[in-house]
Amino acid sequence: MPAAAVVVAVVAGCGVFTGPQPAPGSPTRAQLEQLLGTIAVVPKRPHPGGYDRDCGSGHGCVFGPAWSDDHDGPGGHDGCDSRNQVLAGQLREVRFRPGSGDCVVASGTLRDPYTGHSIGFVRAKARVVQIDHVYPLAAAWDMGASTWPLSQRVRFANDTVFNLLAVDGPANMNKGDRTPADWLPPARAYHCFYAGKYLTTAAHYRLPITVADRAALLRIAKGCR
Repeated sequence: MPAAAVVVAVVAGCGVFTGPQPAPGSPTRAQLEQLLGTIAVVPKRPHPGGYDRDCGSGHGCVFGPAWSDDHDGPGGHDGCDSRNQVLAGQLREVRFRPGSGDCVVASGTLRDPYTGHSIGFVRAKARVVQIDHVYPLAAAWDMGASTWPLSQRVRFANDTVFNLLAVDGPANMNKGDRTPADWLPPARAYHCFYAGKYLTTAAHYRLPITVADRAALLRIAKGCR
């Protein structure tokens, strides 16, 4: 199967799942190993400097304003921002704020793909559920995005198909900008799922992984069915 087809197959299988290790619907060992074979590997994460996500006066705003609808990727320019699109796509029993045109998510329930827990979301306590960049923005900047045009960085930061995932807030805060060698989801049942999301994002955007990340992802792959 060509690498592009593997990416599509893994993305199709990477919904939010619950169950034994690995979670049902996770990518297979063969899919992950084939993806690993298509992605460039670098000795370690470089640090070119210049990363500044802040969009306030005098700042770099290198990935554009957070949760923008002004991008040329999936869901762009449709009148609904990327954060609400992710929430609407992943939460169950979704309720929208009246008058928002079925855009602004007011409440729902998340089956968290990092902890496996069921989490109630209400907009008044929005930080309980956060939107994670599976391949972190800071890591992407260091690994090559610093050379991309701004439009591509904005697309990457708002990519609801490959890189954005609604997750448990504390788990997301704990992850920060760490990559698989240094952080994995607390629930082992979701390691195959996470590896698939990380690798499909890397493949789609031609971002490399480090030697240490490759070793961690290969260990995960060996435990996938």
